[in-house]
Amino acid sequence: MNKHQVKGTVERAIGQAQEKLGRAIDSPTQEAKGVAKQVKGQARKTLGDAKEIVKDAGKEAGKA
Repeated sequence: MNKHQVKGTVERAIGQAQEKLGRAIDSPTQEAKGVAKQVKGQARKTLGDAKEIVKDAGKEAGKA
């Protein structure tokens, strides 16, 4: 697991909490900010996943 995967996962969790808080206090702005943070976190995690795939493919190519 690389730093992008970790940061993305954490950011997504924070976004989920912020969205729920916004819903609880009836704040559409906070809710939207939470959703945006989740999307950003998912994008960062996806970047990290892609980097891991490339890294693993490089290791496999080196073995061949």
